Amino acid sequence: QLLTGACIEANLQVCLVNPRQVRDFARGMGWLAKTDRLDAKVLALFGQHAQPRPLEKSSAKHQELEQLVTRRRQLTAVQTAEKNRRDQTTSKLARKSIDVVLATIRKQIAKLDAEIARLIQSDDSWRNADRIIKSVPGVGDVTSAALIAGLPELGRFNRQAAASLVGLAPFNHDSGRKRGQRSIWGGRKNVRTALYMAALTAMRCNPYIKAFSDRLKRSAKKFKVGLTACMRKLLTILNKKKKK
Repeated sequence: QLLTGACIEANLQVCLVNPRQVRDFARGMGWLAKTDRLDAKVLALFGQHAQPRPLEKSSAKHQELEQLVTRRRQLTAVQTAEKNRRDQTTSKLARKSIDVVLATIRKQIAKLDAEIARLIQSDDSWRNADRIIKSVPGVGDVTSAALIAGLPELGRFNRQAAASLVGLAPFNHDSGRKRGQRSIWGGRKNVRTALYMAALTAMRCNPYIKAFSDRLKRSAKKFKVGLTACMRKLLTILNKKKKK
């Protein structure tokens, strides 16, 4: 982050790419060796042919929001792990220790929630985005903050591009007459996780998503397939509302 930030500040065009993609590109070109000189050549050719999307300049306030949202997610993961340990613990002293840790985590999460809300309300654009996002039934504070921090492009692209950014665009696996099962791949995992939880809620309380989910169930779609479709539909709705 420090390196990309310094490059952007120096008005250099910077792209952040998955190293697996670059290595696969090298293998496809028949370059199996790996040296600094060869890596430089591979990166240059990959940039020319793949045309990866340049990073946008991020404000200090946006970086702060990203880090607070990330920290909240980390604490939530620790909280879940501690709750699981508590369920498996019979020792009273051990359970008491876990309870102390859980109480501390709850306080820290509450502080982070308050600061995240304050940051969002301090920016006119974020405040408007937060209002629009939370107007969709099933989407709450946590999902809204995750989208504002992790998907600032929301509302600027079409639904296909938005789904691709988040990793909810299904890819075909076809060959000749064979029609393989489509699956999602890549994208922004943190945003996708937030949409996962929102979609679970929306399938119960959002009339449009619930009807869509019920229709998928009647057509005998697997639960995970239907849930992923609901996540993509929810993202499409949010993207469309943000455009207006």
